[in-house]
Amino acid sequence: MGKYVNPFTDTGFKILFGQEPSKPLLIDFLNNLLKGKEKITDVTFLDKEKPRVYKKDRGLIYDILCETVNNKKIIVEMQNKPQKHFIARSIFYVSQAVARQGVKGEWNFDFNAVYFVAFMNFQLDELKEFRTDAHLCKTTSEKREVLSDKLNFIYLQLPLFTKTEDECETNFDRWIFIFKNMETLNYIPWTAKNSIFAQLGKFAQIANLSESQRRKYDKDLKIYRDNINIMEYAKERSREEGREEGREEGRKEEKITMARIMKANHEPIDKIVMYTGLTVDEINAL
Repeated sequence: MGKYVNPFTDTGFKILFGQEPSKPLLIDFLNNLLKGKEKITDVTFLDKEKPRVYKKDRGLIYDILCETVNNKKIIVEMQNKPQKHFIARSIFYVSQAVARQGVKGEWNFDFNAVYFVAFMNFQLDELKEFRTDAHLCKTTSEKREVLSDKLNFIYLQLPLFTKTEDECETNFDRWIFIFKNMETLNYIPWTAKNSIFAQLGKFAQIANLSESQRRKYDKDLKIYRDNINIMEYAKERSREEGREEGREEGRKEEKITMARIMKANHEPIDKIVMYTGLTVDEINAL
């Protein structure tokens, strides 16, 4: 087992970003993530499960749901496994965070902005880069402009972050490098340059976990590794099936080629069937 917690586990992620003592880590990460857009001085952790809007409404559980001092909502989520309709799912989450700001009676719809930040330990076909920022935009034939700054989506596809330690020039890069490689690191880099990374190393050390945290972390780590093994096995089976399918297609092409040659030499149909295994209809169609 490594020296530091695996942040891709539920417990590891909450230890780093979802508890009061480590709140400065979350604030520093968000300020580097939103550099030039927001300056966060404090956040308040909100209940993970929000009240239902009406009886049949589903309760929503986020990895982290917090609110800034100016009442902007930030949802930070970790996802390890590819999910169908993941983009639509994130829109649903943000829509619920918006709708629950409404009040009964008169309301002028001036709701506070919502940010959705997704750590994705997988890739989506529709997202081509490591980081994708999405907003509600207005478009013309010549340009695209942000229509509203109330809805903000940031997707971080961790498999596409390939920078080495020496290539990380910004604190945001450094955050992602540490986050992605933490379980295998022997030390937290850049602690001499930035005290926040020294704090990160303190909270992330497995040796510093309480007994109850350690039990929960070990359980989560087993679940995480089991899921990774299942996904890797499924990928390998899919690749093997693809290779077998390719081999079968190759064998079929060989049979078709042989049948064409035999037909050109006016061999009897029954003989072509015997030598190639093709049906009479398949041979006649050549």
